[in-house]
Amino acid sequence: MDATHLAVDGYLDTVPTPGDSPGTARFQLIVSPTDTVADDVVWACATGEPRIAQVLLTEVQPGDLLRVTGFLTQPDDAAAPVHLSVDALEVLAAAPMGALHGMVLDRYGPYRCVFDADTTTVPVFTEHGAWVGEAPNPVRHALRGFFARHLAAS
Repeated sequence: MDATHLAVDGYLDTVPTPGDSPGTARFQLIVSPTDTVADDVVWACATGEPRIAQVLLTEVQPGDLLRVTGFLTQPDDAAAPVHLSVDALEVLAAAPMGALHGMVLDRYGPYRCVFDADTTTVPVFTEHGAWVGEAPNPVRHALRGFFARHLAAS
């Protein structure tokens, strides 16, 4: 097995998980040597540095752009994945909030809608937090009745 010390920039792919012992963590990093999606490679990473593990487990989120430094190990078996043992971590850019939860909050006048990629319905609230209803995507179905009542009351 050859090990090379290097620094690489990549995007955090998944929520980091605790390692096998205290003060350790595992995570996956998306690295693209050409900035082309087709060339993206997911690297398995781990750290035994408690300070870095704490940051990974409490402060970062998927989609964050990270610079990691450590030893890259390519196993003798070419089919086995490379592994990066991280000894330094820097957060270069935070992911947009939607990347953390797969949700987007959108505004339609005085109404707020929560779009979640994992559901087929959209909860709708007023800007003051009053429940309007839930509707299939698109939102206009949920707002149609509420707008009619709102306009009738005006």
